[in-house]
Amino acid sequence: MQKTLVMILGPHAVGKMTVGQELAKLTDLRLFHNHMSIELTRKLFDHSEKEWRVLNGTIRRTVFELFAKGDFPGLIFTYMCAFDVESEFEYLKSIISLFEENDAECYVVELCADFEERLARNKSENRLLHKESKRDIARSEAEMRQTSETYRLNSYDGEALPFAHYIKIDNTSLSPDTVARMIIDHFAIQSKT
Repeated sequence: MQKTLVMILGPHAVGKMTVGQELAKLTDLRLFHNHMSIELTRKLFDHSEKEWRVLNGTIRRTVFELFAKGDFPGLIFTYMCAFDVESEFEYLKSIISLFEENDAECYVVELCADFEERLARNKSENRLLHKESKRDIARSEAEMRQTSETYRLNSYDGEALPFAHYIKIDNTSLSPDTVARMIIDHFAIQSKT
């Protein structure tokens, strides 16, 4: 069985989880979106406490190891990457290395969308259903603006990135299903249909 890792990167409310949900429906891959660990961890620790980072990291590392070493078709992982922070690439490359050491094909997808579209998506029913911490819309929007001013959350067009298999998709006007099918087609990922 060919094992696959698909990492979906992009800023807040760009559609990482929703595209991941569609990709999971179309393939045998399972979705581990970043807020699955965040929402659990925040019930125990404040984001500013070092224990929050330790627990969140431990949960993610355990999931990655179980999927990389286990008898599973693969995993979809979503992540908001600061493209101007070198340690972010080291983290992503460490996940890719773990899967590659276990004979997985690893693909990186970067999503980008207009900020106004992302503000609208920030209020979507699906997002609020799966991300409790985003239900305070005013706080969530303020976080989006502040983080976007502090970090570069998308790559520059044509920027050299340390990924062997990579695609960038502007999904401002694309449905999540369309984007998922683009990912499947681009990387020749085996689909159910």
